[in-house]
Amino acid sequence: MNLNSLSVFRRPNPLMLLGCVVVLGLLQTNVCDGQRRLDEPPIDYRTTDADNPVSDLADKVNSGEIRLEYEPGFGYLRSILEELEIPISSQALVFSKTSLQAGRIEPKNPRAFYFNDDVYVGWIRGSSLMEVATADPKLGAVFYSIQMQPRGASIRREHHRCLVCHEKTTDSGKVPLHTITSVMTRDDGQVNLLLAEFETDHTSPFEERWGGWYVTGHSELMKHMGNAFLEGDALVPMQPAFFDRLDHAFDTRHWPAATSDIAALMVLEHQVEMHNRMTNANYAVRRSEYLSDAGKRDDEAHHQQINQAAKSIVEYLLFSGEAKLPSPVTTSSPFADEFAQRGPFDSQGRSLRQFDLQTRLFKYPCSYLVYSEQFQQLEPELLKRVKGQLRAILEGDNQDAAFEHLTAADREAILNILVETKVL
Repeated sequence: MNLNSLSVFRRPNPLMLLGCVVVLGLLQTNVCDGQRRLDEPPIDYRTTDADNPVSDLADKVNSGEIRLEYEPGFGYLRSILEELEIPISSQALVFSKTSLQAGRIEPKNPRAFYFNDDVYVGWIRGSSLMEVATADPKLGAVFYSIQMQPRGASIRREHHRCLVCHEKTTDSGKVPLHTITSVMTRDDGQVNLLLAEFETDHTSPFEERWGGWYVTGHSELMKHMGNAFLEGDALVPMQPAFFDRLDHAFDTRHWPAATSDIAALMVLEHQVEMHNRMTNANYAVRRSEYLSDAGKRDDEAHHQQINQAAKSIVEYLLFSGEAKLPSPVTTSSPFADEFAQRGPFDSQGRSLRQFDLQTRLFKYPCSYLVYSEQFQQLEPELLKRVKGQLRAILEGDNQDAAFEHLTAADREAILNILVETKVL
């Protein structure tokens, strides 16, 4: 098995893109021999109870322990963000008609996304339906809908309605994944499906990012697809070229913030793929262990599976292949400051959440998602291999070319942070 079998596929069905972010594929009934489905052991996706921040919130709302506050024009948005500890400054705005609610989305009524380390919330002004996705430690991407009526909110785990397009096929079988997509969008929000579209992460060239998205803040030499509309087959940027607020594009009074911050967008791209890598790897190892326990796979193949799965996580975790910033980034919201303040910090005050924004995203290129429940609850042997590979790289024993971007100072700082914050 090669590493590509654990990587996110780059070409989803463009007809089924759900909001340019955070979507999952339909459970298919016709699969090739050897492709394990989500509803088969050991995954049993639909029949396994979820255990994540959104399922916890649903239980507390249903029991009456938490009462969400309804707000005209916003529904339960602010209350839900507060309960899930999701900052408004994370707001990212999509104006392309790429959602189950595509009819409501347009450049003057963009779809808003908010996120923290575990949860993604999608909200459209004027809609009573809120879409939520989360990284469940065992199930990977899990999806919910929230019906917002003044009399109360109903939180429901979704399957077929949300499991539409981004179920991926790997060597181990079907895997549910989040997605961020960049598309070619007209000034009415319609997408030209015959032109280029990209799934993006922190390795993507900036020239391929953010088509159909608003972007506030800037990097002077950076060229991207955001803030631009199709004229013929070419994207024409809005004017002015850079801006910190979106008041000239639509009436921002109807959104919690007037920004779609460039730093938040870059963090979002990194995070979505990091969640996917962990889900892919965990599914592969769980399925391999299941086959081994059933006597259908030899130990050598099983150990190779675990090593490859761990390597897929570690390479992305340490920002291998990260696209270099062409010029320093200027942010437009409190997001970067609020994000950096969350820590945890080592004895020298260093944190994996500290930004660089001069030549790369973070000052210490190791993902903050090492503190997430999804990382901590990886299959035990997989987590052991990930930590072992991390230590070998950071201590200089592994000089693989994939990590040549890490200087000796980078490795020492990251190692010390991980040791002092109890990851290694």
